[in-house]
Amino acid sequence: MDGPTVRLSAERVVQAYEVMDPIFRDSPQYLSESLSSLLGLRLWVKNETFNPLKSFKGRGADFYVSQLPSAQALVCASAGNFGQALAYAARKRGVPLTVYAARTANPAKVAAMRGFGATVLLHGDDFDAAKVEARRVADEAGSLFVEDGREAAITEGAGTIGLELLRAGTHFDTIFLPLGNGALINGVALWTKTHAPDTKIIGVCAEGAPAMKLSFESHAVHATDSVATIADGIAVRVPVPEALGDMQGLVDNVVTVTDAQLMQAMRLALEHTGVLLEPAGAAGLAGIIACQEKWHSDAVATVFCGANIHSSLVSKVLAG
Repeated sequence: MDGPTVRLSAERVVQAYEVMDPIFRDSPQYLSESLSSLLGLRLWVKNETFNPLKSFKGRGADFYVSQLPSAQALVCASAGNFGQALAYAARKRGVPLTVYAARTANPAKVAAMRGFGATVLLHGDDFDAAKVEARRVADEAGSLFVEDGREAAITEGAGTIGLELLRAGTHFDTIFLPLGNGALINGVALWTKTHAPDTKIIGVCAEGAPAMKLSFESHAVHATDSVATIADGIAVRVPVPEALGDMQGLVDNVVTVTDAQLMQAMRLALEHTGVLLEPAGAAGLAGIIACQEKWHSDAVATVFCGANIHSSLVSKVLAG
């Protein structure tokens, strides 16, 4: 990686906000007084789970599909949330979509993708294996392969979260964001570094899926042989080079959290905000918990970015 890219545009973040489906805009954001008291800082939460997809992914997917010049068939790979978002946006515009997911994918997410009109095919043992097959099939069929983290419009759509966070007028010392394929963190960081350059942007990976952290620190793609985490939404084994390029100059640091810390964050989110998050959706909060002593009394923000939780985890979270 040679340094920050210029392929992303803050002006297009504004365009995305103006043209995207209003159902994904203006999600709730507020100071959580009880979490702030517990953690010894001032914590603002932005909740991206109150929409038909229960995740932030609709922002980028809707903007991306709205910019396509034709109704060419689309192919993507997904652990579930991105596939749902692309299916939702494609169905609205009459665009056919095929999603490849791992054989180990969350069955509820697979069912939701099909419910939104996508053809879903299961292939491989993890997300990245499914992505290889999706790309191969798209090339053979002449379909358009859509990769989360690579498409600028998807990242710029996610950047509308940053636009909304800063629009309220709060100056944040630090923003913690889950880090999977990179669209969320790069979009929010793009807007934040443009309008509040002193705000630190911290990515949070699962300890059992450290590829993005290793790649960010080495300035080169560092794939891992496997992933082992409950956070399927950020379980990246092979990073997207374009996303890593975007991170340089936008993201200040990347930390990892354990599955136990993710579960703790999910329980605290439920107890203090009433939101039952999936593990990846709670990763930002988990990062704050893991690093809270460094940010004592600071103004900190995070995004609850997904609530499509696997049924096997629900009872564990509720049991505490």
